[in-house]
Amino acid sequence: MDSREDVCVLIPTLDEAATIGSVIDGFRAEGLTNVLVVDGHSSDGTREIAADHGARVVVQSGSGKGQAVREGIRNIDARYVLMVDGDGTYRPSDAPTMLEPLFAGAAEHVIGDRFASMEQNAMSRLNRTGNRIINRAFAFIHGRDLRDILSGYRAFTRESVESLGLFADGFGIETELAVECVKHGVTTTVVDIHYGARPDASDTNLHPLRDGGVILMTLYKLAKTNNPLFYFGSVAGLSSVVGLVIAAYVGVEYFTLGISHEALAVVSAFFLLFGMQLLMFGVLSDLIVTLNREQTRRLEEIARYRREPMDDVSDSRQVESATTSRDKRA
Repeated sequence: MDSREDVCVLIPTLDEAATIGSVIDGFRAEGLTNVLVVDGHSSDGTREIAADHGARVVVQSGSGKGQAVREGIRNIDARYVLMVDGDGTYRPSDAPTMLEPLFAGAAEHVIGDRFASMEQNAMSRLNRTGNRIINRAFAFIHGRDLRDILSGYRAFTRESVESLGLFADGFGIETELAVECVKHGVTTTVVDIHYGARPDASDTNLHPLRDGGVILMTLYKLAKTNNPLFYFGSVAGLSSVVGLVIAAYVGVEYFTLGISHEALAVVSAFFLLFGMQLLMFGVLSDLIVTLNREQTRRLEEIARYRREPMDDVSDSRQVESATTSRDKRA
């Protein structure tokens, strides 16, 4: 049975002096004493406060939350990672709920659903709308409804996250984690958590419009390798629509007024052919991705099958050695 000693709490921070102390104390009170703070060069004493409250502090070598998370994972030896923001909006008391699926072996990645129990003023109407749009877009593009892919409260096995291709530097890291989990078949579950408002003395580092646009672009770009039919098909559809609109204009002008637009007709044909080629490329890419996933799954099964007999042989040798030792003592 796994214990909380196998867990490291990872907290990326930037100017969270008003809340970081209470956040660390809350997790330590839950028995999670291994706390790593990756600080993005705060100027308000966040690092000193975190160290005074018993956390191990690493100064971020780059910038952005995504880079901080990747650097933090490289500095963790524990089997499980509990990732949380340092702004005091997430409750340490929800940690057992987050970790239980990992300890039970039911999941490799756990997402805390903020919308299950959210304080009234915890999120603005603009942020709620943006989150709803992004979650629906994720479900449509990647075929999996994870309810709250932008949640900053996550628990995962270090082994599973090390196999993911993470490159986002900013707030797109949560989106990238969700997409990579679906792409690599990482067993993911969602649990209900509480989400509170930021304390008055704590300022947010999130810019809704700018960061929301970045997150949507990250979501779309990642579809290239997870759902190429959507990625190329959407561009193909747009190109075809443009071609059809131009073709309709040329046709109306020619048949009603007798005016021919040869140049526009060529442009229309270009957009239509370009759209058809992209659609064909998307279908072929989707086939390749599907075959690659199947081959990867089979290779993982073979590797697992080969490991299990070795484990059985090791166990039998240990039993044989123990029996021999008892016989000699007798």
